[in-house]
Amino acid sequence: MDATWKKLIWRQFGAAIDMLENAVKTCPENLWGDRKQKPEFWYNAYHSIFWLDLYLSDSADGFTPPPPYGLEELDPAGVLPPRVYSQSELLTYLDHCRTKCRALISSLTDEKNKQPFRGFEAYGDFWADMTVAERLLYTMRHVQHHAAQLNLALRQNINSAPRWVGKTKVNLEG
Repeated sequence: MDATWKKLIWRQFGAAIDMLENAVKTCPENLWGDRKQKPEFWYNAYHSIFWLDLYLSDSADGFTPPPPYGLEELDPAGVLPPRVYSQSELLTYLDHCRTKCRALISSLTDEKNKQPFRGFEAYGDFWADMTVAERLLYTMRHVQHHAAQLNLALRQNINSAPRWVGKTKVNLEG
């Protein structure tokens, strides 16, 4: 895969991750675990980060997030994590995902881009023909969707939200 395309994909994917990070960092303590928010701010951030981690994996089969996180997100009953995760914990998890995303994009080849994502066959035809390349775009959209929700919650609750990130300042190479 062309190095220019890898760089372009990373700059935009990294920008989506940066926007999620900025929303998490901006959230005041009184909003973080506010039970009146549906979904709660912390959970919306966690949900986005968990799925980012999973979707950046080679397969859903055998996926395990780093401690202290579990697999509650995969439970069709909608089971919540056992506790509210702190901003610091989620920022560390997001940094783990940023590193994982950069590594995946750096390793892309034309052949790898065409490989299917495994482990979600039981969830229906939606995943049946999703390649690595399409999964990256899908995942970037998912992160941006939740970053926007978090920014809306910030705007509605504290009348402030982080600015738009046009492209990440983090280089693909490190």
